[in-house]
Amino acid sequence: MSVRLMVVDDHRLLAEALASALKLRGHRVLAAAAPTAGSAELVVNRAPEVCLFGTASPAAPGVFDPIVRIGRERPQVAVVVLGPVPSPRGIAAAFAAGAAGYVRHDERIEGVERAMLKARAGESAVAPQLLRGAFAELLNPAAQPDDEGRRLLQMLTPREAEVLVRVAEGEDTRLIAAGMRIAPSTARTHVQRVLMKLGVGSRLEAAALAARTGLLDRAAGSRSGGGGSDGGTEQGPYVPGQRG
Repeated sequence: MSVRLMVVDDHRLLAEALASALKLRGHRVLAAAAPTAGSAELVVNRAPEVCLFGTASPAAPGVFDPIVRIGRERPQVAVVVLGPVPSPRGIAAAFAAGAAGYVRHDERIEGVERAMLKARAGESAVAPQLLRGAFAELLNPAAQPDDEGRRLLQMLTPREAEVLVRVAEGEDTRLIAAGMRIAPSTARTHVQRVLMKLGVGSRLEAAALAARTGLLDRAAGSRSGGGGSDGGTEQGPYVPGQRG
């Protein structure tokens, strides 16, 4: 069943990638836009059935203001938030702003589709276990909430963090090697290590995970302290089926 929708995200690459995937599955994508801060005007003008609203910081003040405006001016538009988990305050803030659903950023495309259809039908599109986890965290907050972006960054070396930023910027192996002054084979090894450590199978998945969890911003910050040449001597494991 085709849905007329819009995809907005602070990272244009992610918005366009998700829009392309949904088009291939028969949905009518009116627009893929960034950033989310300016999305309300576009959604109000285009009036889709569903708006997928991606954010890496659902608990940040004002992040859901566009959803409030959409609900006020186009109440028939169902907004489904794509955000990180765990983020109990973000989930609560999304629904308080008028969102019809909340889907974790690493959900499969089939799960996103189910949420879209439920939201369009006027139902609440959020997994019960997601709500249970959110309520449990809100009622019993941890002393130090888990920061997924920080945890993932700690798994990467400074050089791998720089590679991740370059991957997210769309650089291929040749450009990564030239920018970091290393051999292409070494750049390819760094990319493979990043994919393994993040538990993803492609560069696009790595960029999406990094952006959604805040890892990309953290990695970009750490990148300024890196640099220098390793002379192309680093070696790493070969991962079958993955291309640099």
